[in-house]
Amino acid sequence: MSDVHITYVTFVSIGEAEKVARAVVREHLAACANLNPGLKSIFEWKGQMLEEQECIGIFKCSSERLEALHARIIELHSYDCPCVISWPIAQGNPNFLKWVEESTS
Repeated sequence: MSDVHITYVTFVSIGEAEKVARAVVREHLAACANLNPGLKSIFEWKGQMLEEQECIGIFKCSSERLEALHARIIELHSYDCPCVISWPIAQGNPNFLKWVEESTS
Protein backbone atom coordinates (compact mmCIF):
# COMPACT_ATOMS: atom_id res chain seq x y z
CA MET A 1 0.00 0.00 0.00
CA SER A 2 1.35 3.41 -0.95
CA ASP A 3 0.92 6.69 0.89
CA VAL A 4 -0.98 8.23 -2.05
CA HIS A 5 -4.70 8.73 -2.50
CA ILE A 6 -6.93 9.45 -5.47
CA THR A 7 -9.72 11.97 -4.86
CA TYR A 8 -12.75 12.01 -7.16
CA VAL A 9 -14.82 15.21 -7.41
CA THR A 10 -17.69 16.30 -9.66
CA PHE A 11 -18.03 19.93 -10.72
CA VAL A 12 -20.73 21.99 -12.39
CA SER A 13 -18.38 23.03 -15.20
CA ILE A 14 -14.88 22.72 -16.58
CA GLY A 15 -14.29 26.33 -15.54
CA GLU A 16 -15.00 25.61 -11.89
CA ALA A 17 -12.91 22.42 -12.03
CA GLU A 18 -9.96 24.33 -13.51
CA LYS A 19 -10.22 27.05 -10.85
CA VAL A 20 -10.22 24.50 -8.01
CA ALA A 21 -7.49 22.37 -9.62
CA ARG A 22 -5.17 25.35 -10.07
CA ALA A 23 -5.69 26.41 -6.45
CA VAL A 24 -5.03 23.03 -4.85
CA VAL A 25 -2.01 22.26 -7.05
CA ARG A 26 -0.55 25.75 -6.42
CA GLU A 27 -1.09 25.19 -2.66
CA HIS A 28 0.63 21.75 -2.85
CA LEU A 29 -2.52 19.98 -1.63
CA ALA A 30 -2.58 17.88 -4.81
CA ALA A 31 0.29 16.92 -7.07
CA CYS A 32 -1.92 17.07 -10.14
CA ALA A 33 -5.50 16.99 -11.35
CA ASN A 34 -7.08 15.32 -14.35
CA LEU A 35 -10.24 17.01 -15.59
CA ASN A 36 -12.76 15.33 -17.83
CA PRO A 37 -15.78 17.38 -18.94
CA GLY A 38 -18.82 15.81 -20.53
CA LEU A 39 -20.03 13.66 -17.64
CA LYS A 40 -23.79 13.18 -17.48
CA SER A 41 -25.07 12.72 -13.93
CA ILE A 42 -28.53 11.47 -13.03
CA PHE A 43 -29.53 11.95 -9.40
CA GLU A 44 -32.30 12.94 -7.04
CA TRP A 45 -31.78 16.16 -5.09
CA LYS A 46 -34.30 17.75 -2.74
CA GLY A 47 -37.12 15.63 -4.14
CA GLN A 48 -36.40 16.30 -7.82
CA MET A 49 -34.96 13.90 -10.39
CA LEU A 50 -32.16 15.77 -12.17
CA GLU A 51 -29.93 15.14 -15.17
CA GLU A 52 -26.95 17.46 -15.36
CA GLN A 53 -23.76 17.84 -17.38
CA GLU A 54 -20.79 17.89 -15.03
CA CYS A 55 -17.01 17.64 -15.07
CA ILE A 56 -14.99 14.98 -13.24
CA GLY A 57 -11.85 15.97 -11.38
CA ILE A 58 -9.35 13.32 -10.27
CA PHE A 59 -6.70 14.58 -7.86
CA LYS A 60 -3.55 12.81 -6.60
CA CYS A 61 -2.50 13.56 -3.06
CA SER A 62 -0.34 12.23 -0.22
CA SER A 63 -2.09 10.84 2.85
CA GLU A 64 -0.71 13.64 5.00
CA ARG A 65 -2.45 16.32 2.86
CA LEU A 66 -5.72 14.46 2.24
CA GLU A 67 -7.87 16.16 4.90
CA ALA A 68 -6.60 19.59 3.87
CA LEU A 69 -7.30 18.78 0.21
CA HIS A 70 -10.88 17.77 0.98
CA ALA A 71 -11.46 20.88 3.11
CA ARG A 72 -10.08 23.22 0.43
CA ILE A 73 -12.08 21.64 -2.39
CA ILE A 74 -15.27 21.89 -0.34
CA GLU A 75 -14.46 25.52 0.52
CA LEU A 76 -13.97 26.45 -3.16
CA HIS A 77 -16.82 24.32 -4.55
CA SER A 78 -20.13 25.82 -5.66
CA TYR A 79 -22.35 22.86 -4.63
CA ASP A 80 -24.09 22.70 -1.25
CA CYS A 81 -23.01 19.07 -0.89
CA PRO A 82 -20.17 18.32 -3.34
CA CYS A 83 -19.05 14.77 -4.12
CA VAL A 84 -15.51 14.65 -2.72
CA ILE A 85 -14.40 11.05 -2.13
CA SER A 86 -11.00 9.39 -1.89
CA TRP A 87 -9.44 5.98 -1.84
CA PRO A 88 -5.86 4.78 -1.28
CA ILE A 89 -3.64 3.57 -4.08
CA ALA A 90 -2.75 -0.06 -3.44
CA GLN A 91 0.15 -0.05 -5.87
CA GLY A 92 1.51 1.85 -8.85
CA ASN A 93 4.63 3.17 -10.55
CA PRO A 94 6.98 3.79 -7.59
CA ASN A 95 8.54 6.82 -9.28
CA PHE A 96 5.12 8.40 -9.87
CA LEU A 97 3.97 7.71 -6.30
CA LYS A 98 7.19 9.22 -4.95
CA TRP A 99 6.63 12.32 -7.11
CA VAL A 100 3.10 12.72 -5.71
CA GLU A 101 4.37 12.43 -2.15
CA GLU A 102 7.20 14.91 -2.77
CA SER A 103 4.88 17.36 -4.56
CA THR A 104 2.44 17.47 -1.65
CA SER A 105 4.80 17.57 1.33
